[in-house]
Amino acid sequence: MSDGGEYGRAHDPAGPGGTDPAYGRDPGRLTTRTRLPGSEGSGGRPPTRPGRSLITIVAVVVLLIAAIAFANRGGGKEDGKGGGGSAEEGRNGGAQAQPTAPTGQKPVKPGTDTPASGFAHTEQGAQSAAANYAVALSGDGMFADSTRQKIVKAVYAPRVASDRMDDLDRVYTDPKFLRGIGLKKDGSAPKGSTFVARTIPVGAKVLDYKDNKARVAIWYSSLFGLAGEGSKTPVTESWYTNTFELSWLDGDWKVADFKQKEGPTPIGKDQAASSADEMADAVERFGGFTYAR
Repeated sequence: MSDGGEYGRAHDPAGPGGTDPAYGRDPGRLTTRTRLPGSEGSGGRPPTRPGRSLITIVAVVVLLIAAIAFANRGGGKEDGKGGGGSAEEGRNGGAQAQPTAPTGQKPVKPGTDTPASGFAHTEQGAQSAAANYAVALSGDGMFADSTRQKIVKAVYAPRVASDRMDDLDRVYTDPKFLRGIGLKKDGSAPKGSTFVARTIPVGAKVLDYKDNKARVAIWYSSLFGLAGEGSKTPVTESWYTNTFELSWLDGDWKVADFKQKEGPTPIGKDQAASSADEMADAVERFGGFTYAR
């Protein structure tokens, strides 16, 4: 690399080996030329220039006006739509999952022994219904006769509820099935153990939507097992995707049918498993959510 680098060559006013009286004898060292009144020629006056303070004031005023104009412009179109995101949608071609945004719809009605209800007659309402139904149909409430009947009646369309009730009763009262997961004949956990059956939706996607029909996929993680000393079925994590066929009936979304498949499943992180007491305490202390987009 030559002495002075690219910066020295680009700013040498006299060229290589030259001199310039305005910069001194050494062209490699730039010095400031000071012009005094009358130095431009005999009897000449220097051109009138505005003072530095005046230029500074003008610059500040221009910047202030520009900032006010920008701030006023920022609240225009986006405010009317209840949220931004247009730039992100443009970059991603509009094919990405959309974040939650205000819609003006009333919140869903949370239930006690039953899933939430009162979902909006929209694509977002269908996603909310599917997410809450996935939680209900995979939760510990399905293992008790009284709550199972309430859940099935609340979730399924009337024309399929009775058939599904018979099928689910056979599954959840099967002694062999209950014994295999460590539960007693009535579906309760042994003394000193806590039964864990909890679903955590990760995402929702509308596959098809036609006024009173919707097909929605819910990707979720599931915690299932018995937390207790000596448990042969400790709490484990699994990943599934449920695809719900929904119908709009009597002012709400109802399940006409659904299918389940495994995954997508992420790689598990190398974390030490919590003790049975810690897991049981977490399940009792942390309640579930009502899901709504």
